[in-house]
Amino acid sequence: MKTVIIMGSTSDEPHAKKITDKLDEFNIPWEQHAASAHKEPLKVLEVLEAHQGEKDLVYITIAGRSNALSGFVAANSEHPTLACPPFSDKADMLVNIHSTLQMPSNTPVMTVIDPGNCALAVKRIFGG
Repeated sequence: MKTVIIMGSTSDEPHAKKITDKLDEFNIPWEQHAASAHKEPLKVLEVLEAHQGEKDLVYITIAGRSNALSGFVAANSEHPTLACPPFSDKADMLVNIHSTLQMPSNTPVMTVIDPGNCALAVKRIFGG
């Protein structure tokens, strides 16, 4: 059982910490990477390939604006993908949430806005 967090950039680390603090409370192991699907798609693929064939794995993607990361991960992996996009405020959320919610076919991304709920969703996926 493990959670792999992929952030679009290191500037997303404060948002990721809200999730990892809860994962720690739930005793769910995690690892974290920064790789942009737009700027570093091969690096994202390397992360996915490193976990290919693993069991009990959930990806959490953290990317705002034009969120290609979540769909890219979901399309290139067999594991569940939870998107937990960071927003600076409600206006930012209203403008940018659509890039996370509107995914192409065969890219099942589950979007969870609240970081604590994202960690809780992982716990429940793992049966806890």
